[in-house]
Amino acid sequence: MPPAAPRIYLASKSPRRRDLLRQIGVSFDVIAFRSGGARGEDPDVDETPLEDEPVERYVERLALAKAEAGVRRIQWRRLAQRLVLAADTTLELDGEIIGKPVDTADARRILARLSGRSHRVLTAIAVADGERVRSALSVSEVRFRTLTEDEIRRYIATGEPMDKAGAYGIQGRAAMFIEDIRGSYTGIMGLPLYETSELLAAFGYPLWSQSATP
Repeated sequence: MPPAAPRIYLASKSPRRRDLLRQIGVSFDVIAFRSGGARGEDPDVDETPLEDEPVERYVERLALAKAEAGVRRIQWRRLAQRLVLAADTTLELDGEIIGKPVDTADARRILARLSGRSHRVLTAIAVADGERVRSALSVSEVRFRTLTEDEIRRYIATGEPMDKAGAYGIQGRAAMFIEDIRGSYTGIMGLPLYETSELLAAFGYPLWSQSATP
């Protein structure tokens, strides 16, 4: 029987990312950080886009910053040194970065814009070990069917859109809205497993060892 794989730190509170890591047998502990800019105060990571910043650069910059912030927290807390995995997901429509809705009215506006159109979902991941940090980017295209105002209202009432980039979760009820996807389903969920496994392997993580359940 192969030995248990070492645990890593996941610099994300997303339950979807936790489930996806478990799916490929990666053992982890969550290390929390504060996000700020337009979304909070006293941040470890400022999520405010830079002026004229391309969405690809934006999402990758945030993933790298989150991984590096995770490393700093480990050092401050004097925790055991392990790999840190971070990710950031955003949507792009008409050249605009679309993050999580700030309230239900914002969620309604976002979903109305996505209705009947295609948009891009970008998820960047980053892995750091305290000495080096590397990143990878997954870009997918999603097409929504036309939504009625009543469908949008009912979906928002579930609460599902409020903590998700683009105001929807493909793994939830919004799956009913999606006509077509091109790219990575797990990337649209928030953690592209192909890129994640490739990046972990590049740091020497033994993906095929027996892993304990987180």
